Amino acid sequence: MIAKTAAAGGPTLLPEVLAFTSSLSLDRALIREDLLGSLAHLTMLSRRGIVPQEQARAIREGLVSIWDAVQAGTLQLPDEEDVHMAVESLLTSKLGPTAGALHAARSRNDQVALDLHLYVREQCAEIFTSLVKLLSSIVERAEVESSTILPSYTHRQRAMPITLSYLFAAYGAMLARDIDAFSFVLQQADASPLGVGAIAGTSLPIDRQLVRELLAFERITANGLDTVGDRDFALDYAYASSRLLVHTSRIATDFVDFASPEFGFIRLDGAIACGSSMMPQKRNPDLFELVRAKSGAGIGNLVTLLVDMKGLPSGYNRDLQEDRGPILATGPLVRSVLEILELGIGRVTFDKMRCLQAVEQDATQATDVAEALVQKGLPFRTAYQLAGTLVRACQDARVPLANVTTEMAQAVDPRLDDEVLAAARIRGAVARKTSPGGTGPDSVREQLQSLREVVTRTKARVESIPRVATLFAQLREASL
Repeated sequence: MIAKTAAAGGPTLLPEVLAFTSSLSLDRALIREDLLGSLAHLTMLSRRGIVPQEQARAIREGLVSIWDAVQAGTLQLPDEEDVHMAVESLLTSKLGPTAGALHAARSRNDQVALDLHLYVREQCAEIFTSLVKLLSSIVERAEVESSTILPSYTHRQRAMPITLSYLFAAYGAMLARDIDAFSFVLQQADASPLGVGAIAGTSLPIDRQLVRELLAFERITANGLDTVGDRDFALDYAYASSRLLVHTSRIATDFVDFASPEFGFIRLDGAIACGSSMMPQKRNPDLFELVRAKSGAGIGNLVTLLVDMKGLPSGYNRDLQEDRGPILATGPLVRSVLEILELGIGRVTFDKMRCLQAVEQDATQATDVAEALVQKGLPFRTAYQLAGTLVRACQDARVPLANVTTEMAQAVDPRLDDEVLAAARIRGAVARKTSPGGTGPDSVREQLQSLREVVTRTKARVESIPRVATLFAQLREASL
């Protein structure tokens, strides 16, 4: 044990205390970020003359050997309190006292803050990639579903006729906002904490800006006392992730509903439909149900972080070690949901006839009839009442609004002429929605074009995000 032995002037920890306080089982997932941060810090220490070049070269060789073992999957970490001390222990076993030079002007407080900033940045790049894949798939699906008509819903009651393209564009709009949210997360994480030390900086002549440049951060953090206790960037990350998972849950719920006989809008491919152990006729949408359920874990991660932070005083407190679980669990959860949702939606077939019948059997075009009357000069509320009277007459006669005859409409009110009744025809009602953001063909084309532009911009953004492996490869060859 390095941190709690003679090196720190104290006795060895009791095994029970080490087991309770250690975070190594979780934060070993941060070892790549930890090695990168250590290599950048070492480079700065060497260039500033704080660590002699000969020692720096030996330490760098040690860090590189550990990195290579990580990449090969052969690394065995010693039993230490955390990944930082495990790396230092490995270096010490290779280099002896020379390894201790690496920790000059650095504390585990700013070290873990750096690891988490690097980790969140890396996860943003991965999540962007998965988001782009799902959004691209949704746009492609929307482009081929422009002729499929189905009801939209408010209060889970049939509302107005829309195209399936419009529904997929709505899903795309959700995901585009998620991309914006993770762009904000990336901005918040784009600050280098290293160099603030335990809380108040260091008297050694370090160069924080050099470390920032080596790690490709936009800026350095402003105040050490704030830096070591700050997890706002992690809260932003957890919030963006939980909100994205809420969106995927809502999308999945549509597919769960649509797969039920009560809707009957979709058929699940046998490769994604799950059966029942008892009822041989079942074809269950388990995939979509589990997408919906997993949003709870993401929301739980956010709540855990918020509760962990809410009572802490300024500066670093060991409570912050509990951030590791929710932060490290969030990225893999989000990516798995995005990837399985993209796969699932791709194996769903919409029953166009059933979707259309759901509209034809109802009166979802009533608003269009009212608006056609408004275009003839009636006040909207008068037109609304007149359209409602026509709908009730159709319901009494068991005639769908789409099939209302001129004679039947004229018996309700002479102003319900053929020009007005044209708005009651299903495809005509959809085509009449010419306002931006509506379900009309031109509007949907504009929405899909906007989403394609989001995809293009996000792909470019992903390419511009500095990656841990790339930065390490550069630093292992950099001058000391």
